[in-house]
Amino acid sequence: MTTSRFKLPIPFGWYAVAESSELNNTDVKPLKYFGRDLAVFRTESGTAKVIDAMCPHLGAHLGYGSVIEDSVVCRFHGWKFNGDGFCTDVPYARRMPPKADGKKCLKNYHTQELNQVIWAWFHPNNEAPLYELDPIEELNSDEWNPPVVYQWTIDAPIQETGENAVDTAHFAYVHTAESVPEAEIIIDGYCRETRMHSKVKGLNKDGSRTDEHSATVSLISFSFGPGQTVQRIGGLFDIVMMGTVTPIDADTTHMRFVYASAKDQSEQDKLMQAAFQKATIDQVEEDIPIWNTKFYNETPILCDGDGPIALYRKWFSQFYAD
Repeated sequence: MTTSRFKLPIPFGWYAVAESSELNNTDVKPLKYFGRDLAVFRTESGTAKVIDAMCPHLGAHLGYGSVIEDSVVCRFHGWKFNGDGFCTDVPYARRMPPKADGKKCLKNYHTQELNQVIWAWFHPNNEAPLYELDPIEELNSDEWNPPVVYQWTIDAPIQETGENAVDTAHFAYVHTAESVPEAEIIIDGYCRETRMHSKVKGLNKDGSRTDEHSATVSLISFSFGPGQTVQRIGGLFDIVMMGTVTPIDADTTHMRFVYASAKDQSEQDKLMQAAFQKATIDQVEEDIPIWNTKFYNETPILCDGDGPIALYRKWFSQFYAD
């Protein structure tokens, strides 16, 4: 008999459930997040909605239906449901069933569209959103290149992936950094700012690495709740990365890295930016085998060179409703 390696619940927060470009008007798609089957759809007027997928009639998956006006249509019997969870039509019924007449009959999720992503609010006790996400100006600017998206499915809860960023020692041992970076955390309610400074190898004009000199890179990371991180890298070039982590279930995470780079950069800066972007992707690929097999140690033995792990865990704990 196997047991969970983590035993952590799903934290509440805003989570990315789809990229905006994935959903045209009147599209509907099946999703699996928060340990639940969901349906995301876009109304004829262009508003994105997220609801539980099981039709309360006879259980068909609404993510495989269609959309008419502001409602998703079940492909089994044609019942219609809007984004607030109300049944708007039973086409063959002489009268609306009493359990559906003016009553909410399936769960819906607060939804917003921001930074080219559709976000859904999850709370295990169905509480309304407790904070808002911040817009990322670069992702919607004509002065920045269209974003590039990378994504992974990871066998670990989202707390583990976020902790990685403040676990400074692992950068030297897993990612062969020149030295252990210096990091500090600034806590402000549901927001967290991490400042990290590290040395990286320089680049030749052709983009290859050189051992002749090193450069100092400053990475400033802002987390808005557990589901979104924004990283701005300074010192060499202009690039912004939005990281999103969404719980598929308590022990499985869907991770996205969304990169945007400034158009107005020198060719050398573009080479540096591309090399840095590749390096961060490579680091995720190096981390995944560890995430997929590690255990959550609730009372770790830490040393003074580990980075602000305890402070990060204290901040993250506020998102566990229970």
